[in-house]
Amino acid sequence: MVVTTLTQHWKMLLQRIFRAVIMGPPGSGKGTVSGRIVKSFGLMHLSSGDLLRANIKDKTELGLLMKSCIDQGQLVPDDVISRLILTEMRNIDQSSWLLDGFPRTVSQAESLDNVCSVNTVINLDVPYQTIKQRLTSRWLHLPSGRVYNIDFNPPKIAGLDDVTGEPLIQRDDDTPETVTRRLKAYENQTRPVLEYYRSKGVLETFSGTETNKIWPHIQVVGKA
Repeated sequence: MVVTTLTQHWKMLLQRIFRAVIMGPPGSGKGTVSGRIVKSFGLMHLSSGDLLRANIKDKTELGLLMKSCIDQGQLVPDDVISRLILTEMRNIDQSSWLLDGFPRTVSQAESLDNVCSVNTVINLDVPYQTIKQRLTSRWLHLPSGRVYNIDFNPPKIAGLDDVTGEPLIQRDDDTPETVTRRLKAYENQTRPVLEYYRSKGVLETFSGTETNKIWPHIQVVGKA
């Protein structure tokens, strides 16, 4: 059997410009996997969330427009998000990159295709029950940012910070009701994007319940 590693494949591709997208529901471990990909393969990490926050902070034209939408409880329109990402990408058009958080709709994917071709799309397929358990078990000490997990990193005294003894809180995003809504929204919005990339033959799906067990499969792909 001939074994082709994704590491070898990517290193070969990185001799030219290589473009990847990572997708996965909230709590799937995208941040951890992205960090490992960037470190292992030397890609630039382009996060739509980071760009959005930076533009709002800097009060750019797009930042003010997006803040207005958010303040009114509206979704930021596809064309605005696309302008934000594609403007940044023009600054790194001769670099290899990993795109995180974009595209989230087929319209955004089509806008991206109009500018450049994506070589591979990494889809993290983690069971929703695992994600719900992972997210709803998180508790935070707000002043310090210390994060606890009831399952594998609990505080010494339930509900209290180890260092200060102050009460822990659960973020609104991590309550069971909110997590369920976020996962449902992801499913409805993003499933068509996965089908879009599957039809183009660039989708690679990696399934599992633990990031450390999924990661080796992202590194190594076996072929008979």
